[in-house]
Amino acid sequence: MAMSSGHVRVDHLSITFAGKQGPVTALAPTTLHLAPGSFTALIGPSGCGKSTLMNAIAGFVQPAGGAMTLDNTEITGPSPDVGVIFQQYALFPWFTALGNVKFALKRLGLPRAELHDRAMAALEEVNLAQHAAKFPGQLSGGMKQRVAIARTFAAGPKVLLMDEPFAALDAQTRIVMHHLLTDIWQKHRATVLFVTHDVDEALLLADRVCVMSQAPGRIIRDYALDLPRPRSLRAQADVLLPIRDEIITLLHPTHADA
Repeated sequence: MAMSSGHVRVDHLSITFAGKQGPVTALAPTTLHLAPGSFTALIGPSGCGKSTLMNAIAGFVQPAGGAMTLDNTEITGPSPDVGVIFQQYALFPWFTALGNVKFALKRLGLPRAELHDRAMAALEEVNLAQHAAKFPGQLSGGMKQRVAIARTFAAGPKVLLMDEPFAALDAQTRIVMHHLLTDIWQKHRATVLFVTHDVDEALLLADRVCVMSQAPGRIIRDYALDLPRPRSLRAQADVLLPIRDEIITLLHPTHADA
């Protein structure tokens, strides 16, 4: 993959939706550049437009103004170069774990044996090869999300958009998923935009944390985190805790003096 692969530029992007009283601004003019292979977390108050911005980059939402490009090509709709992982897994219940991964690879036109081998390798990467024949209904929440991750990375996207993918998981499973995602991302180096409500999750996973304002949202703070992985709030407290406190104050300004 070329070094220029996965460069996302969002310039002065604004998004409006039709409301009962007229147009509603869902995203104020926002600029965000994602370097190839970077891992950026996007955090902000509920309803501020985090998911709206992500859906625009995915090609699901059309902007009212501004511009978006991937590797200098305008983003006008969904693309196989952009993978999306949602909170609710979005697996096909009638396919096995292996079948779900295979389905994502069919567009590549691979021979049947290669398709099978590549899908199994992706499940092996998320430690699910032994569960390949199980259907989503037979899997735990964490296992379903692993299948979703395997399916997305197997297709080789340049950009991976993740919309609160671990929000529905218990705390212990989330920690496991954090380590798993970090390992796979470091191997594949797709450009990641990770939407979350969890400040600690953002600080532990990302190289950069962008904070959005109250709705209509825009990016109001941008933190660079040049820290080794795996991370720990306790072990790296001198760097992470002051940033954590700042972000919490930005998210809850009325509680700053409480």
